[in-house]
Amino acid sequence: MLRIKHYFATGLLITLPVFLTCYLLYIIFVFIDGIWGKALNFYLKKYLGFSIPGLGIMIGLVTILAVGFIATNLLGKKLLKLFEGWFLKIPFIRKIYPAARQIVDSLISRKSPAFKKVVLVEYPSRGIWSIGFITNDSFREANEKLGQELVHVFIATTPSPLTGFLILVPKRDIKVLDISIEEGIKLIVSGGIVKPAD
Repeated sequence: MLRIKHYFATGLLITLPVFLTCYLLYIIFVFIDGIWGKALNFYLKKYLGFSIPGLGIMIGLVTILAVGFIATNLLGKKLLKLFEGWFLKIPFIRKIYPAARQIVDSLISRKSPAFKKVVLVEYPSRGIWSIGFITNDSFREANEKLGQELVHVFIATTPSPLTGFLILVPKRDIKVLDISIEEGIKLIVSGGIVKPAD
């Protein structure tokens, strides 16, 4: 009986991460494919009698490559500026698009990554420490109001490091950890199970 439990536990440790990874990839695939593929496959099925799984992803990748190619040319840059100018005139969109653009730029950019350092901060109360990521220096008004240098710290939630909340912490109260951003993310995603290498 103990041997069966051991086999089961070992099998679970191996198969569960594989299953969860495949499941997450499946959800992402279905979501992205559904943006374009659903409508196109409806017409393909209706008029030609077949559908193509993954058509939405293929069209999405081609669209991204085409936009990237156009945007890197001189004429494309001018067209992109004209399009953004027109796009930002729409009342609701002009409040969302600039912030979304900044977030995507900071997440993708290698020159200025969104997360700069992994830190420890005493939060939510004294004696309790949370893992966070420095995202930026604080804005001037906050520093002036409190008379001290503050830092933006993003406190990520387990298991998703992209959801969480922002706190402003005095620079002197931050303990910088000597671990990489990737190790910090793994620590949060695993709920502390996966520790950084000592």
